[in-house]
Amino acid sequence: MNHLLEINNIQTCFMTNGKKVRAVDGVSMHIDRGEIIGVVGESGSGKSVTMLSALQLIGAPGKIEGGDVRLEGVEANILSFEANSAQMRDIRGGHISMIFQEPMTSLNPVLTIGYQIQENIMLHLKLDKEDAEKRTIEMLKMVKIPDAEQRFHYYPQQFSGGMRQRIMIAMAMASNPDILIADEATTALDVTTQAQLLEMIRDIAKETNTAVIIVTHNLGIVARFAERIYVMYSGSVMETADTRSIFKKPNHPYTRSLIRAIPRLDDPRDRVLIPIEGLPPNPATRPAYCPFYDRCEYHMDKCKEGLKPELKEAEKGHYSACCLTPKELEEKEAEIRNKPQKTSPVRELRKEYCLEVKNLRKYFSIYKGVMRKKIGEVKAIEEITFHVKKGETLGIVGESGCGKTTMARCIMRVYQPEEGEILFGGTDIANLTDKQLKPFRPKIAMIFQDPFSSLDPRQSAGSIVEESLKINKMYKTQIEYDERTDELFRLVGLDPALKDRMPHEFSGGQRQRIGIARALSSEPDLIICDEPISALDVSIQAQIINLLEELQLKLGITYLFIAHDLAVVKHISHRILVMYLGRVVEIAECEELYSNTLHPYTQALLSAVPVADPEVEEKRARIPIQGEVPSIVNRPKGCPFHNRCSQASNRCSNEIPELKDVGNGHEVACFLYENTERK
Repeated sequence: MNHLLEINNIQTCFMTNGKKVRAVDGVSMHIDRGEIIGVVGESGSGKSVTMLSALQLIGAPGKIEGGDVRLEGVEANILSFEANSAQMRDIRGGHISMIFQEPMTSLNPVLTIGYQIQENIMLHLKLDKEDAEKRTIEMLKMVKIPDAEQRFHYYPQQFSGGMRQRIMIAMAMASNPDILIADEATTALDVTTQAQLLEMIRDIAKETNTAVIIVTHNLGIVARFAERIYVMYSGSVMETADTRSIFKKPNHPYTRSLIRAIPRLDDPRDRVLIPIEGLPPNPATRPAYCPFYDRCEYHMDKCKEGLKPELKEAEKGHYSACCLTPKELEEKEAEIRNKPQKTSPVRELRKEYCLEVKNLRKYFSIYKGVMRKKIGEVKAIEEITFHVKKGETLGIVGESGCGKTTMARCIMRVYQPEEGEILFGGTDIANLTDKQLKPFRPKIAMIFQDPFSSLDPRQSAGSIVEESLKINKMYKTQIEYDERTDELFRLVGLDPALKDRMPHEFSGGQRQRIGIARALSSEPDLIICDEPISALDVSIQAQIINLLEELQLKLGITYLFIAHDLAVVKHISHRILVMYLGRVVEIAECEELYSNTLHPYTQALLSAVPVADPEVEEKRARIPIQGEVPSIVNRPKGCPFHNRCSQASNRCSNEIPELKDVGNGHEVACFLYENTERK
């Protein structure tokens, strides 16, 4: 055996409606000791199912129908063991550990985190309780959990999302595994937390010579951390090579299309993202020929004539499953390049303000005891001041817990602020009663993060979009309602014939289009986009971003675009507002903010965003942020960022810097720029 782990021609099927569906169709890959590899592809490409199959974690109605998995030190094919046998239990956790996407569902809420890690150590390392506890505390310290001895006795719900994922890493590494599989382990986290955790995994892996498999749809992550990459699509590996080769000279059309669909921090702002049109094939109706044929810009008649192409060596160490020769690919590439390239249209901004927020504050009371006695307040947002012009997009970024969504809910008047003004179209709506707010409600709409949970599963898509029209009594007859609903479907790129379908019958991207159509139905002047693309694949993200830009150009809508993906925010925004712990720390025009970043927090935030190019990544300076975002219950005195800032002075720990215009429309709240002259 030449590799630490070899997966050979693995095939996994699921029974669906009495029919056998092949979800993983002959996947082969390997990893060596101390190596970090990436497995990338859209949702449904078979990445996670391949990893679960290798560990025999596929439950009914799934079944592993072929292939073998070889692990160094184990003579037999590990798929020959019973799934619940002692041998497989020893391999799972003892030799191969896995970190899952959502730590809260992976940790038992009724057991302390110390007990859960200790149990794993006692099972796999055969240590007694006392030694296992010492080992647990060591592991918690290794993943930088502060006060590890005390927090050993804490429950999962007493930690933040980033801390819970650290605990999952500690649990996975506690038994000294040979291989660590991180299955979308940082997808739901902020860019800073994501960077911290992935750097920690990389450092631990190199120190302990552990192999790491990063399963993700984020190509920036694999560009920064992986040494080799497997690109998967529709249950098969389409391309594999070292990371530099994949990004410098992608061979397969699917890989090329994925890279073109990604917004990058170093992109010019007017670049139009090129999404992959259509959807991946349903495994139940997957064609015998190349599965990417129907979505491929490069396809030729011969791609449809034979069976699915096998993975073959295109160049030394670079394998691709494509029917086309390198010459044919280059000819097609030249054709595509010679087509007229779209550029993002210049959107002329009007001088009038759509929204002005002045000195906005929102506090939440803390109660304790049976009598619900008030013992304090959580200051969620403080002294928020900004404006948005008509037809403008203001990007709002910051880590989880910084107050982005609380601010959005105050603007929507879901919450009533303690202080401040919210001037919408010149009228202060901050203190209006529900009755007074009624004419303003249709003019402010929201697009939510999760398109599935934000749609009523018992309503058809058409009735979801139509509901707002009827609430606001916008038409008189059902025919007019139907016509407007059809028009809205067409506006967001959906066929009106689909309006009788239920939400679960749509893909994630289609569901988000329904959410956008619903937001547009009341003809709003302002739409608040609250993380509208974070749950979507890169190709679907590109479609939604392009759609939002087209709608803004056509309808003159103003957007507040809340996100933690700064590359996306740069692409879609005119100006960007950076928040930290309930306060605004920096506001500037998009290009100005990225080319002349002033606040230490914004600098660290931008450096944490991976760029999908390993050559660029090697040259970029990293500005690490130490520690976690402090609790807003115990907000630090002075500048909210001073306890994590490498440039903090004594003054920063006692005084709060005011937001100051330093010229060129650039405002920053930092004492470093206190004496900067206005231009």
